Amino acid sequence: MQEPITQRKETIFHPYYVQQKGAAYLGDSLQLIKFIADNSINLILTSPPFALTRKKEYGNESAEKYIEWFLPFAYEFKRVLADNGSFILDLGGAYLPGNPVRSIYQYELLVRLCKEVGFSLAQEFYHYNPARLPTPAEWVTIRRIRVKDSVNIVWWLAKTPNPKADNRKVLKPYSQSMKQLLKNGYKAQIRPSGHDISDKFQKDNQGAIPPNLLEIANTESNSAYLRQCKAAGVKPHPARFPQGFAEFFIKFLTDEDDIVLDPFAGSNTTGFVAETLQRQWISFEINQDYVVGSHYRFSH
Repeated sequence: MQEPITQRKETIFHPYYVQQKGAAYLGDSLQLIKFIADNSINLILTSPPFALTRKKEYGNESAEKYIEWFLPFAYEFKRVLADNGSFILDLGGAYLPGNPVRSIYQYELLVRLCKEVGFSLAQEFYHYNPARLPTPAEWVTIRRIRVKDSVNIVWWLAKTPNPKADNRKVLKPYSQSMKQLLKNGYKAQIRPSGHDISDKFQKDNQGAIPPNLLEIANTESNSAYLRQCKAAGVKPHPARFPQGFAEFFIKFLTDEDDIVLDPFAGSNTTGFVAETLQRQWISFEINQDYVVGSHYRFSH
């Protein structure tokens, strides 16, 4: 693989480790990204530290400070993104301190990303994790005045209104009822809702178009990554997103040998999935323990 970060101002950053398709870098992504050429990245796929009320070990800003912290990164993301590239931003929600009331920081950030930075909102997605624990405990399990928060908002942003995408790459298996319909046929007619279901509805497209609600459980407990981190005495990243999440967007929005960037890589799920799917990738992570541990994903 060629060196993905080019030399500029007589300075070069060397990768912490390299795989066949990509490289992981240790350092501040706001500094590292300045060495990536304009319009060179096809997909930025990331889950940055969320704006949470309680401070986490992986580092996070409060909701009040989050937007101003994030915007300098956003301008760099737009600079390096190809004209038909996409930016996938996975954000968890937060409650206001001491109150059972939600922060609206995700929506305030979205408005500024579109109005100030100049991104277009291609579509919103929702990542539903059915295995998530019932939190915050004060409102959900003690006072019982809220239900558990199991959904992250995912903004699909783009540099132009027409990013590269192909939903035929992420089709879902047909339901049993749809298989029966394809087998037995369907009488073309107008449904009570007013939708005109023509005979084209019977065409077998080898799968169903997925919705923008992604149900992907995050139940990793005994993976090779966790086992090897434990054996080496390296602390694993506590907030890993599931491989299926990265796989969906990488398949949907890129082709083989496109370049995928994760500027808040954590345990480098994005890089690992990109490598598996034959995409080039670059990952940035500021915590050395997390970078060391992420290398174990590739050790097999």
